[in-house]
Amino acid sequence: MNKLSLDALARKHMETAAAASAGRSSETFYGGHEQTLRQTLIALTKGNALSEHPNPGEATVLVLRGRVRLKAGGDTWEGRTNDLLVMPRGEASLEALEDSAVVLTVAKH
Repeated sequence: MNKLSLDALARKHMETAAAASAGRSSETFYGGHEQTLRQTLIALTKGNALSEHPNPGEATVLVLRGRVRLKAGGDTWEGRTNDLLVMPRGEASLEALEDSAVVLTVAKH
């Protein structure tokens, strides 16, 4: 069994994102491209985004800190700290409305 502090990981990546020219930082902390389940912590500073990209399977976004906007197709959802957003199939983008840290969980088919 492994234990991981998402709070510590979020703090580390929020600091890295604040210093980065792109305003973001991420780390896959469980799974990976070769496994079915992948969990990635993503930190974004206010106003920065992950551009539209395909969703390779079932996916959720858990907001650890801040406030984000998820866009998919013609729909938009906002998430705040402790909200869980279920991503629809297809292409999606994520924008930080405040300095934010999220956990993206993807289960590929």
